Amino acid sequence: MATTPSASVSVAVARGDSPVYAGAFGMADMEEGRPATTGTAYLIASITKPITATAVCLAAEAGLLSLDDPAEKHLDGLLLYRSQDYGAPTVRQVLQHRAGLGGHYDFAYAPIARLAVRQAIERYGTLYREPGSAFEYSNLGYGILDEVLRTVTGQDPAAFVKEHVFGPLGLASCHIGPAYRGPAQEAARYSAVGGRYPVYDTSHRGASLAWATASDLAMFGLSHAGAPSVLGAASIAAMRDALPTGSGLGYGLGWFASHEGPHTIVSHSGSMGGVATMLVVVPELRLAACVLTNRTGTVVRDAVLGHLMSELVPGFTRASVPPGGVPAREMTIPSGTWEGHIDSYAGNIPLTLNVRSGQVAASLDGGEPVAAQMVTATADWDLRALFAVQLPTPDARADSPLLNLDLNQRDGVLAGAARSLKDGEQDGRLGNCLSHWCELRPSNR
Repeated sequence: MATTPSASVSVAVARGDSPVYAGAFGMADMEEGRPATTGTAYLIASITKPITATAVCLAAEAGLLSLDDPAEKHLDGLLLYRSQDYGAPTVRQVLQHRAGLGGHYDFAYAPIARLAVRQAIERYGTLYREPGSAFEYSNLGYGILDEVLRTVTGQDPAAFVKEHVFGPLGLASCHIGPAYRGPAQEAARYSAVGGRYPVYDTSHRGASLAWATASDLAMFGLSHAGAPSVLGAASIAAMRDALPTGSGLGYGLGWFASHEGPHTIVSHSGSMGGVATMLVVVPELRLAACVLTNRTGTVVRDAVLGHLMSELVPGFTRASVPPGGVPAREMTIPSGTWEGHIDSYAGNIPLTLNVRSGQVAASLDGGEPVAAQMVTATADWDLRALFAVQLPTPDARADSPLLNLDLNQRDGVLAGAARSLKDGEQDGRLGNCLSHWCELRPSNR
């Protein structure tokens, strides 16, 4: 805290069936001069996902759904878009980020209204690959799970989680929603340069918008490590049954998992505007620990977590917890011109790519070619390229000034995702990442 910019950090450790340590440092609200305490509730970002996954597994235990049901069965008539003859992703595959959906996040800052969940699914619920074939992290998938819970339970998903997860576990501080509603005082959120974030909402609340004190979050983690739980042992084991992500980690049902060291490490990180968090669970030791911060950037979170876990778990390494890196490789798309379009909810947008000696330029809707700022490839994508080009849709114009192409070459076609996004916070606020189907063919000109 003395050497790295941050607002505050809150830490908790639970072992066996109870908390054993809690500490808070710094300011929960810098304008008010209010210090962080062990009773301060933080927005926990993507640690919301194992909470939502717990609720979905609870609904499955109650017979309201099967994890192997097609997710569309429980979307009240909504269907995911397929440009190819892809199968129907199951609820389990959505939980695993293996449904075939694209990367996605959307944030609306007060007083602007968020995208409704169903609206987001209609616009961005596109399959980019065969369900089950590969891992791609997608917040939209957990927005879809919110809608599944709404359909099968007849309740608002946040209310279902409160009644059936937070309540039975005694997690009084916990809440899901854009603004905190609970008995604790909340931590304000700050950008990397110290600006205060306004309230923001999203279509994927079940992916991103849970709040908790560090002690309550550690106790939630402990409920997956031998302490009293709302789930049966089979469901807890299924949530930890992780398939490889390509980054050295596995992902199960809402949890990352690593089996590389002397202990299985189950965890989830969170990182978004004004938030950096981590929850780590070691089932064999009946141990859970979390670190919560209220400023954009992961340096403080990772430094505190590294110290904490090296003291608690012999043999712990940073590679045991997310986010894992995805190695780059050389881009091998041959030189030539490719023409096609980007599918968007506002209509098809013409796109031309010129590939020359490893360099790529894009012309959108007949405009002047723009050279890529970055060109690479990964195990999942034959071409990854970033351009200072904005898609001409109302959603993209709101806060997504860049275009990222993730494309694969198959049978003479370049196809994949065209993502409108923003580079970090820039003007002090995180923007959006909106994925669209893109398909290009060699030009005859």
